[in-house]
Amino acid sequence: MNIGNRIAKLREDRGWTQEQTAGKLGISRASLSHYEKNRREPDTETMAKFADLYQVTIDYLVGRTNNPQATLSEEVQGFVDDLELSDEEILEKYNLSIDGQKLTSEETRRFIAFVRAERSMSN
Repeated sequence: MNIGNRIAKLREDRGWTQEQTAGKLGISRASLSHYEKNRREPDTETMAKFADLYQVTIDYLVGRTNNPQATLSEEVQGFVDDLELSDEEILEKYNLSIDGQKLTSEETRRFIAFVRAERSMSN
């Protein structure tokens, strides 16, 4: 089952219309329709919104597992939840950079979202 089929099934299982679901996600109904029909794939941020809305993992949405509830261990989840790299003091202390350029706060937040998605997919 591909991403579109999974998100359509999750929506239908809840008895939600595309209009209701799009409103909950903050996207247009047309975008949701394109995702469900596999005409387009959601970006990382939208994938995270789908996972949060449906309370499933991104791994489940992309078909890497059939277990919609696979999660990080409690210990790892606690560490991830407590670590806040967007704090200016932490950014200064660790001087995170890519290609020799220091990451901005916004880049760091996007990086954290990506790492969390990757971690959820590896379980």
